[in-house]
Amino acid sequence: MVRITKEMTIGEILGVDYDLASVLMGGGMYCVGCPSSQGESLAEAAMVHGIDPDLLLERLNNYLESKEAK
Repeated sequence: MVRITKEMTIGEILGVDYDLASVLMGGGMYCVGCPSSQGESLAEAAMVHGIDPDLLLERLNNYLESKEAK
């Protein structure tokens, strides 16, 4: 299973599973469609939006784990 890291860009994260966009947006990151977000790391994007990157990272990986368990 692929694990998401804070160093991955938003574009790379969406490349793993496009459904992760809903997790990002649910965490307050509504910029997933913004061209500049495609080159920002998860940590950078979280900082810009005042979001805890560790919490978002946990949610992203939990989502992937739950999909794999099905």
